[in-house]
This record gives sequence, C-alpha cells and structure tokens, in this order.
Amino acid sequence: MTAHKPGDPTTINRLYGRAKGKPLRAGQQGLVDTLLPRIAVPEDGPVTAERLFGYDRPLHFEIGFGGGEHLAFRADLLPDHGFIGAEPFLNGVAQALVHVRDGLGGRGALGNVRIHHGDALEVLARVPDASLSFVYLLHPDPWPKARHAKRRMMNDGPLRLIVRKLKPGGEFRFGTDHPVYLRHALMVMRRFRGDFEWLAEGPQSWQQRPGGWPETRYEAKARAQGHEVWYFRYRRSQPVPN
Repeated sequence: MTAHKPGDPTTINRLYGRAKGKPLRAGQQGLVDTLLPRIAVPEDGPVTAERLFGYDRPLHFEIGFGGGEHLAFRADLLPDHGFIGAEPFLNGVAQALVHVRDGLGGRGALGNVRIHHGDALEVLARVPDASLSFVYLLHPDPWPKARHAKRRMMNDGPLRLIVRKLKPGGEFRFGTDHPVYLRHALMVMRRFRGDFEWLAEGPQSWQQRPGGWPETRYEAKARAQGHEVWYFRYRRSQPVPN
C-alpha cells in the first residue's frame, strides 16, 4: 500500500510496504512480462480516459487493489467504464493480471482495466482534476502503531488529492477491519466535511457491505479471524455557487 512521507501529513511522495513476496509462478511471471506492458498506465504525462481507452468514459481509481478481486468485479459489472488500479506488491499485480486475462464468469478478458505497478498517488496526481467518478481504498495497511500514523493513506495529503480528482457527485469508498485505523480515518474525514457527504442512513450503512461491493480476500481473511468489517461511502460535494 502507498502512503506519504513521514513527518508531514500534507506530502504524498513516499511508498511504504512490501514490493514482492514469494516467487511468482511461471504463468504469473509470463503475464507480468507480456500483459502488464500492454495495459500499464503510461509512466508520464496526463492520465485520462481518452489516453488510456481511446475515448471519454467514466473513470474509476482503486488505490492498492491487493489481488484485484474488487477491481475485476467492478470492471466486469461496468464494461463501459474505465478502471485504473495501482498496487506496489508484485504478487498482487500478477494475480490481478490473471483476472484481467480470464475475466469473470466466462465472459472473456477485461479490456477496460489499466494497471500501475507502484505508487498510487504518483498516478493519481497525474489524473486531471474533477475527472474521476469513483475512488476506492479498501483494507489499506493500517500501520497500527502511533509512530507510524503518518504513513496511513487516510491522511490530509492523500485526501486533499482525492478531493481534487473526484468529480462533484463522485464517490469515495473506504473499507477497513482495523479499529485503530477506523478511528483515525473517521477523525480525518471529519476535517473534510465540507468536501464530502457521508452516505449513511444508520448503522447498517457501515456494518453491511453495499450492493456492487464484492468481498475481497482481505475481507474474507478478516472475517475468518473474527474481525468486524466497516464500509463507508462518501459523495464529493457540489461546489457552492458564488
């Protein structure tokens, strides 16, 4: 998972966490070598729907997609939308590439996904302002120790960037099973009340997974360990008329 430079919650230019785990299987390595270069986000320049997919379409951005289950589900559900996923962990990227190649339910490859192996915030910064329809941050690394709090993605710097990149009316979705991270995230989001409307009608809104939000491997693992999982949806506020 990506995060920002310690010591300054407004900066967003440093990456934390593992880059690689156990060795990839031959098939996974083959996808990294052949498929990833074809669907990779360009290394520089603006990141737009026209540049990635050939024409304008609603854009979704997932920060740290893990194994890509959620990214693939949403891309299959909304084939006319474009999906950008960023993940620094090579093994997760390899698994996501399997989903992109095979698609879901025998419906063929997912042509509406682009992947960045690396820091999500570097790519997000290159997306034009007010151009994303959805941003997803699901089960980020909690960095539970207090001295590591500045490494968390849910901090002022990354949130300011998300605010800029979402369209008015666009949606930010956040999920976690870690109570320390939950308290920290809600504290941060209170500072952005003028930018977001919390889409909640009662406890069921954050205790039950909303429709169109699939279970990821991290969520399943958390539930298997007896953890409670929380779900949050925020709508980007409309600008106030002058």
